Amino acid sequence: MGNCLLRNRCPSSRNQPEEAKNQPVKSELPVWSAERSITTEQLMRKRAEFWDTSPAYEGRKEIWDALKAAAEALETGNRDLAQAILDGASITLPSGFLSDCYDELGCRYVLPPYVLSRPTNIVIKPEPSSDPVVPTSPVTMAPDMYLKIRLSIGEAVTDEKLPVNSLERIADVKERLRQNHTLGKSRIRMICCGKILNDKTAIKDAKIPKSFIVQVIVSTDLE
Repeated sequence: MGNCLLRNRCPSSRNQPEEAKNQPVKSELPVWSAERSITTEQLMRKRAEFWDTSPAYEGRKEIWDALKAAAEALETGNRDLAQAILDGASITLPSGFLSDCYDELGCRYVLPPYVLSRPTNIVIKPEPSSDPVVPTSPVTMAPDMYLKIRLSIGEAVTDEKLPVNSLERIADVKERLRQNHTLGKSRIRMICCGKILNDKTAIKDAKIPKSFIVQVIVSTDLE
């Protein structure tokens, strides 16, 4: 887009058609094949490059963050969570698929298939055997509040109140969840109001609305 003044605007050719209607997100994922067989690690690098660079060209970063979270939820089979993220960010899907969507300003966002699903020719490399690693315990502080979370592990979804200290970081909360639920090295995303919470942010600085339920997505197969 060239400069910051255009980041929240879209050319008229990319605006949402007036006749387009919003459809609920569909659970079907795109089926595709890479030009060459790729490993999970290569796929993850390709995805990370896309999500890191796309906001620099057009659209709004908070929408890109919400789309990333929704795509991860949908890939793990949690359609309801994906829909909740899209609704919270006011993202519409004329076709019902994440591959083509719009924000409330009418700006279009196009997602390639490799950020939505794995290719049919992906190569799964066996992990080398190693001695079990005992996780280190995070620094604990006396709880001064409860954090309401909705924990999604695959298709299992549970609500719980987690006692925390407002000075703790998001990373500390994730580590406690790993230990409480034996999550190991699983990838954890915490989402509030359509935004992914940064690991370095203190809970008190995360601006979580009172009584708001923070979405916690655990991806056990995307290492």
